[in-house]
Amino acid sequence: MNPSTKELTHVDERGHVRMVDVSEKAVTVREARAEARVRVSGETMQCILDRTVPKGNVLEAARIAGILASKRTWEWIPLCHPIQITGIDIDFELENEPNEIRILSRVRSLDRTGVEMEALVGATVAALTVYDMCKAIDRGISIHEVQLTYKSGGKSGTYERG
Repeated sequence: MNPSTKELTHVDERGHVRMVDVSEKAVTVREARAEARVRVSGETMQCILDRTVPKGNVLEAARIAGILASKRTWEWIPLCHPIQITGIDIDFELENEPNEIRILSRVRSLDRTGVEMEALVGATVAALTVYDMCKAIDRGISIHEVQLTYKSGGKSGTYERG
């Protein structure tokens, strides 16, 4: 579909931004998954694994931050709806070559609108927390490849990144 011919859903007839009214949409089970990658030095990865980072347990702090951020997405992203989240998982896969932490966010709800933004915010804030926890020992940290990997529920159906 050509974006220029599609009706703008978040703009009213006067050109003013608005929050879409979802009251007529059906309540369905919604799920979204997102990921982010954080690249660190080999020494930093070892400190994370050994739990010797001076600020504390990096992965548990990042998990908590990601969960809290997902729950508050509607306060950060102007046109997001507050929704009833039924579950949030933040998990990690550590890879030694390159030294990367893959952050996996999964958000579920039973609501009228999707949870893609909540999953993306969760993964992103978890990545930022890893950065914050490790920045004193590693100035070369990078965050990259923040992306939606899966969504289901609602009128648009299921999407899975190939």
